[in-house]
Amino acid sequence: MTPALTILVVDDDERLRERLGQALADRGLRVLLAEGHAAATGLARAHPIDRAIVDLRMPGPHGLAVVQDLVALRPDIEIVVLTGYGSIATAVEAMRLGARDYLTKPATADRILAAFETDPEPLQEMEFDIPTLAKLEREHIERVLRECNGNVSRAARALGVHRRTLQYKLAKFPVKR
Repeated sequence: MTPALTILVVDDDERLRERLGQALADRGLRVLLAEGHAAATGLARAHPIDRAIVDLRMPGPHGLAVVQDLVALRPDIEIVVLTGYGSIATAVEAMRLGARDYLTKPATADRILAAFETDPEPLQEMEFDIPTLAKLEREHIERVLRECNGNVSRAARALGVHRRTLQYKLAKFPVKR
């Protein structure tokens, strides 16, 4: 019987980290959990790790720093970056640093595991859907509005625009708050 693969889940969202860890353990993997960069690199120094799932946006060092340091510690590690705020630039950078794949949330445990099993496309052959400027602006406004708990005045200040300007943009496309 072959030993179970060890997979490291790095995410600052405790609930997501625990649930994903349990789903992976239920599929026969040995799971290690880390809430950020320091815990992830500490576990990588202490344990043999075959694979890692790394959230992109975390407090402290960015997920890309985690990818870079995990690859430096364990050159044969396979990494999938998981993010709620995907962009072409961060996808390319993650792959350049050694990530195997780049998935946007929500992603099921089966989808994440499938990313480890499929052959990654060479970076120069990857085709990207380039989002329009309007779509990027809308997604950014939605994210800032969520971070401001739906408070339009606070979101306008954070975005550096007048409240009426933000209200005008919100009227063009309704945002779920």
